[in-house]
Amino acid sequence: MVANVLKIINLKVAYGGIQAVKGIDLEVNKGELITLIGANGAGKTTTLKAITGTLPACKVEGDMHYMGASIKGKESFKLVRNNLAMVPEGRGVFTRMSIKENLMMGAFTRNDKAGIEADIDKWFGVFPRLKERASQMAGTLSGGEQQMLAMARALMSHPNLLLLDEPSMGLSPIMVEKIFEVIRNVSAQGITILLVEQNAKLALQAAHRGYVMDSGYITMSGDAKDMLNDPKVKEAYLGEG
Repeated sequence: MVANVLKIINLKVAYGGIQAVKGIDLEVNKGELITLIGANGAGKTTTLKAITGTLPACKVEGDMHYMGASIKGKESFKLVRNNLAMVPEGRGVFTRMSIKENLMMGAFTRNDKAGIEADIDKWFGVFPRLKERASQMAGTLSGGEQQMLAMARALMSHPNLLLLDEPSMGLSPIMVEKIFEVIRNVSAQGITILLVEQNAKLALQAAHRGYVMDSGYITMSGDAKDMLNDPKVKEAYLGEG
């Protein structure tokens, strides 16, 4: 039987009187690349923030289990120590630190110096643009390069689960293709990923399974390839139909 890395049961999130997430179920199994798609305001980012304990003051109900243990109400820094990593919307790199220093920050929970250096070399191999600019300040990079850096930094923590929030947002079409090439590469290495993404077509092409979120509900889920061919998904999210 496949082990759940993440299991969400009846998750509800309310800000004041506004119910942003209205009782969703979602699971991610070891080695899977799962995508959560939907329109702006559907509740996708709120769901990721609920998982990572990074929401502002709000009411969270339901159960969230990561690696078999409840993480409801758990502080985000403890989740990082338990190898749960997130690349937030807007990337969030340390702009006044060099690329290499950013990568070292990704490994702050580790103390295996030789392993950290080996991983920096590994991700420089995957992201050659970063290697060329290793000593450059992260704030001087383009949006696409910052996205690569944010992903590499998260991967330095050896995550059991990598959460990606809108990695293609604001990037040129060429850079979007590059980012998805990297996501597929990382998934092929057996790293478990939950991807929130507005580019539904690329997300479903890369994923094993998909969930559609609309107005705080999960309205559809299933095999990603089947969803690509579903008339409702085509019409609503792929601009086809």
